[in-house]
Amino acid sequence: MSYETILVETPAEGVGLVRLNRPQALNALNSRLMAELFDAFAAFERDEAIGCIVVTGSDKAFAAGADIRQMAESDAVEMLVRDDLTDWSRMRAITKPIIAAVSGWALGGGCELAMACDMIVASETARFGQPEVTIGIMPGAGGTQRLTRAIGKALAMEVMLGNRHLTAEEALAAGLVNRVYPVEEYLNEAIQLAARIAAMPRVAVRLIKDAVNKAYELSLTDGLDYEKRNFYLLFGTDDKREGMAAFIEKRTPQWKHR
Repeated sequence: MSYETILVETPAEGVGLVRLNRPQALNALNSRLMAELFDAFAAFERDEAIGCIVVTGSDKAFAAGADIRQMAESDAVEMLVRDDLTDWSRMRAITKPIIAAVSGWALGGGCELAMACDMIVASETARFGQPEVTIGIMPGAGGTQRLTRAIGKALAMEVMLGNRHLTAEEALAAGLVNRVYPVEEYLNEAIQLAARIAAMPRVAVRLIKDAVNKAYELSLTDGLDYEKRNFYLLFGTDDKREGMAAFIEKRTPQWKHR
């Protein structure tokens, strides 16, 4: 497929890469970009050669927020009828892991997009924030929920109410990001992490992602039951048989991804 606001490539075996490509607007998330991004995710989801997805922006900006010019003249009824935020559910439907490779600004919708991914690899220049209050609104694509779960109530309140930007190191210490690298290394490191994940048995990867995400929604008792169900399901896969046989025979497993 051809896109206007994103670039798509496969930089390593099993890895799909999506680059946000609105440099003149610091990759601000307008409706076209989001539609194309979700379409690209869905295409990689269907592609049996892809086991993990990376989404990135530029070294200067992952995404500096939503496109304010597009929203400035909208009223409540128009926003409700258009309901663009419902489209974000398409991202939750992706069963393959998604890694955000973040450098520079990740603000507002950009921060929410990064947090909607399964992991975040950041450059030393990454800055995370939810500044919506400074223009009279609030986060609407998961900021109040995911940021609070990731870094705790007190710090999330300061970020969203006091317009505090978290540095890459602060985000790492708070548990928002996985790793921090120099600008010249962060994307390659994210791709390498994605390649390692893509090389794992994909049914197991899918059910692990599923169970970890459920941990945010279920009680401990219900979560343990859910995990147990997924654990038992994997005993019906070819990869379980191959993995255990390879372990016993002291050889490298040859995954069939089924």
